[in-house]
Amino acid sequence: MFKKILLAAPMAALLAVPNVEAADKIKVGVVLTLTTPASIMGRQMKAAYEVAYDHLGGKMGGKDFELIFEDDGLKPNIGKQKTEKLVKKDKVDFLTGYIWSHVMGASAPVALKAGKIFVSANAGHSLYAGKKCHKNFFNAAWENSQNPMAMGSLLNKRGVKNLYVLSLNYAAGKQMVAGVERTFKGNIVGKDLVPTSHKDWSAEIAKVKAAKPDGVFVFYPGAWGLAFFTQYKQAGLDKTTPVYSVFSVDGANLPVYQKRKMKQLIGTFNTMFWAPDLPNATNKRFVADFAKKYKGQIPSHYAAQSYDSLMLIAAGVKAAGGDAKNTDAVRKGMEAADFSSVRGKIKFGKNHFPVQNFYSRQVINKGGKWQMSLRETVVEDHAPVMSNECKL
Repeated sequence: MFKKILLAAPMAALLAVPNVEAADKIKVGVVLTLTTPASIMGRQMKAAYEVAYDHLGGKMGGKDFELIFEDDGLKPNIGKQKTEKLVKKDKVDFLTGYIWSHVMGASAPVALKAGKIFVSANAGHSLYAGKKCHKNFFNAAWENSQNPMAMGSLLNKRGVKNLYVLSLNYAAGKQMVAGVERTFKGNIVGKDLVPTSHKDWSAEIAKVKAAKPDGVFVFYPGAWGLAFFTQYKQAGLDKTTPVYSVFSVDGANLPVYQKRKMKQLIGTFNTMFWAPDLPNATNKRFVADFAKKYKGQIPSHYAAQSYDSLMLIAAGVKAAGGDAKNTDAVRKGMEAADFSSVRGKIKFGKNHFPVQNFYSRQVINKGGKWQMSLRETVVEDHAPVMSNECKL
């Protein structure tokens, strides 16, 4: 009996090794919209996380890691449920992704209460840049009002005096409108915020025609933009009233616009912290490898942010010597942001939001492929205006 026990012990030890390795693997939960018409953004973000995974060689701080993707279906309650599943069942070390502010608003408290570091790769809810800032909350994109603030400045430079404002009516949409109103110096001659169920813009288009503005500011991301711009052209407004957009015309939906032959969008302007032709080595590598992985498509800013989100987490784990459980050390490493970003050098404010440049970008046709192209720096080293409300 004693000999059997001695022989069994080494075998038991061998059987235990995979469990130790599995427990040692770093897990990153990624919540995106991978179904519904809004999945056009989620699919790009998923591909970018996978490119970042490849560039990291599947390791953080010398340890293997895995990405666990979940679909929020564009619903806050589902996003919260998927976040709870990742925290409680999958026992992830980090949470990232999150396209929509209302989904993030329902999900972030779950992760933060569990002591997890949460990195928003898109949703830039203003409260988290100010009063609700949290030591474990990071944003690798922007605060919602920053891009429209840059657009307001661009409209001033371009001599727009009278502006009509159109947006979706939810948390991010309201913050987009507040942003352009904060910096635009001309007159806002009309404003309509529509529900996310909206499909017919005939009433809003009639109001625009009657107001005769110099330009129209638009926040209609994803499928909403496709529907709106189609109806805008049908009404003939594309020939008389230029559109200036944020998050409505981008690398994710440009292939769809090109397929639909919506040539009225060529030459239009938007604002963003990044462009695919931003001249730095990391960005050039990212754009090239993304195109190889994702059917030759040029990445959007959604993809760029996702790439940086994973690189930010990896920088934190590296600074902690591979110990993803050492939250304090990981957080300190993330605050230092010692990694190569697609934007060039990246830095964070005390609220863990980027302090960064914003550029004007124009839709061009390059070699038969529509894409965003860098034009000029609109604002430099811009931080969210509510940063001083953060008490960290």
